[in-house]
Amino acid sequence: MQDRETFNPDEFTDLSRLPAAGRIVALDIGTKFIGVAVSDDRQTIATPVRTIERKNWKKTLAVVKAILGEFDAAALCIGLPYNFDGTESPMSTEARRAARNFSLSLEIPVLLQDERVSSYEARRRLWERGIELKDTKRLVDSEAAAIILSDFLARTGTDR
Repeated sequence: MQDRETFNPDEFTDLSRLPAAGRIVALDIGTKFIGVAVSDDRQTIATPVRTIERKNWKKTLAVVKAILGEFDAAALCIGLPYNFDGTESPMSTEARRAARNFSLSLEIPVLLQDERVSSYEARRRLWERGIELKDTKRLVDSEAAAIILSDFLARTGTDR
């Protein structure tokens, strides 16, 4: 509850802070793993990159900073998980906390994107491509991050 009182969610939805060009990195933050995806420079295509293990904040921040540097990212997009009915879940609070922490630690804009059902959609896409179940577990988080990023790119195209 304290996070909601002390933290303004508008800060993470204001697209005016987003540069018109440059790569955007997206994160699908789970309890054990974080899926990573990146856009092209023109912010039109989202590509799954990899999945990283979620560790303590300091180690996670170091890995994410390295990824942002690798792609010369202009912004960071974090998936915000809602329940199916649109209400916030415990993971929503965690995603908001992560967005706040990243925004305090990075010099690029940090934005949130609704990620309802992204993991289900990611599993479906992998299944349709014929990816074996054992490989799906390894790829689902980065695929979900790409879906989050695609949705974010679609929103930015209409909201700017």
